[in-house]
Amino acid sequence: AKERLQIRRENQTVASTTLQNYFRLYDKLAGMTGTADTEAVEFKQIYGLEVVIIPTHMPMIRDDRNDLVYLTIDEKYDAIVEEIDEVTERGQPVLVGTASIEASERLSKELNRRKIKHSVLNAKQHEREAEIVAEAGRPRVVTIATNMAGRGTDIVLGGNWEAEVAALGEAKTDEQVDAVKDAWQERHQAVIDAGGLHIVGTERHESRRIDNQLRGRAGRQGDPGSSRFFLSMEDELMRIFASDRLRGFMQSLGLERGEAIEHRMVNNSIEKAQRRVEGRNFDARKELLEYDDVANDQRHYVYAQRNELMDAEEIEDTLADIREEVIDDVIGDYIPPESIEEQWDVEGLEQALAAEFNSPQPIREWLFEEDSVTEVGLLERIVTTVTDVYKAKEDEWGQAGIDMRSIEKQLMLQVLDQKWKEHLATMDDLRQGIHLRAYAQKRPKQEYKRESFTLFQELQDSINHEVVRLLSRIQIRSETEIEEAERQRRLQAARNMSYSHAEAANAAGESERDNGAPQQRRRGQGQSARVETYVRTERKVGRNEPCPCGSGKKYKHCCGRA
Repeated sequence: AKERLQIRRENQTVASTTLQNYFRLYDKLAGMTGTADTEAVEFKQIYGLEVVIIPTHMPMIRDDRNDLVYLTIDEKYDAIVEEIDEVTERGQPVLVGTASIEASERLSKELNRRKIKHSVLNAKQHEREAEIVAEAGRPRVVTIATNMAGRGTDIVLGGNWEAEVAALGEAKTDEQVDAVKDAWQERHQAVIDAGGLHIVGTERHESRRIDNQLRGRAGRQGDPGSSRFFLSMEDELMRIFASDRLRGFMQSLGLERGEAIEHRMVNNSIEKAQRRVEGRNFDARKELLEYDDVANDQRHYVYAQRNELMDAEEIEDTLADIREEVIDDVIGDYIPPESIEEQWDVEGLEQALAAEFNSPQPIREWLFEEDSVTEVGLLERIVTTVTDVYKAKEDEWGQAGIDMRSIEKQLMLQVLDQKWKEHLATMDDLRQGIHLRAYAQKRPKQEYKRESFTLFQELQDSINHEVVRLLSRIQIRSETEIEEAERQRRLQAARNMSYSHAEAANAAGESERDNGAPQQRRRGQGQSARVETYVRTERKVGRNEPCPCGSGKKYKHCCGRA
């Protein structure tokens, strides 16, 4: 396999939910952020939450300048480097926001070429994150950060004096602390006089919220600051979502290399493009939620059912109802409703009941003894017979000191968990291919709801049938029987090993003879070799049959597991 990894099966989903449905499990939802206003519609539709804007404590005096749009990416990066060089000459610290690690590394190379000292804050330098952020507000310091790092950090103008004091250690004196504060105050005032922290955006993000987060690093608590975004027509957002009107306008200007356009109309066009992206992403999240809402109802039902099982001390009455439902289902498969006796498949019903409950039901004898047997009467008689057999098993287990109630509970929980995992896998497969129903002029969402409901009904029936079948077939085995079964298993393993060794030895001998006599090998190719056939002495256990060890599991999930 690729990278010499072992080939394994896909992981099976044990439980799944969306973030939206997970959050909606809470009785109360609330939050606080500085960038929620752009997502107010989604908060209202998904969570029913109103977004309220709280005025800032101090007036915001940050200078948010118009975007500069260039024709090519190379021109854009050249302009960014010139902007950084010019701003740092005035003594301002600069925070550069990039959309990817690749962009931050490319800009870092451009700055190194111009010998501009800087720090890079991304996922590769996360160990130095605190140190880089602490120094980001110092005069003439340049910091490059991706959108995955440093978003909620407060950059202190002049640097973080508390970090400097902490670096002095336990033996610091008051004079040293005062000296650190005085030096910080000088740097702080110098940065304010220069214009505060300057924000440079290398491109617009798909969401206005992320751009606002980047801008919000400057101009905090009434401090001065400024921001500007540099774009190019080759940026991904501009290539895909910018309007044809904007492209035509840029081309009609006949811009020369290095020239940019700065206009409010360009900013408005870019914001419209971002709104289209946000709308597309919101529609995708909303559609995913609508599909998950279907599974969410099933999820709540199954989890509630499981919690009831966990809390119940015994489930004898529940199992009695399940047993009757299963018998009714089996009878309905072989005796059509409101049918005459000649239409009944009595032989098939007897075989099905014997397979399901491990107890033969003499239905043909009952019909021979009584002239008129109705479906209801037959149901009552079978329920009584099966219940009596189960009660006898309970008494037998009670005499052996085995708690039947505990086994019933554990077995039902085990079946419920296993069937639920299988149901989730089936639902995933259905979700992957349901969009193809649109080719048949059907609405995929409605088809998904209809088929998922059918699958859920089948899940409940499957759980009931499996629980009844396992409880009917589970048997007590003595220590002697267990030891004998283990002895037979080891004997069978030894036989298989001896046959394998014999076959390998025969193959090696034939290879040596073939190497010495190639003509004989060619003459003997048409002759069939005599192979000793292994004859099984005991009955083969089917994969879906109960395991002979008495665990109650299927053979394929227990001793027969590969």
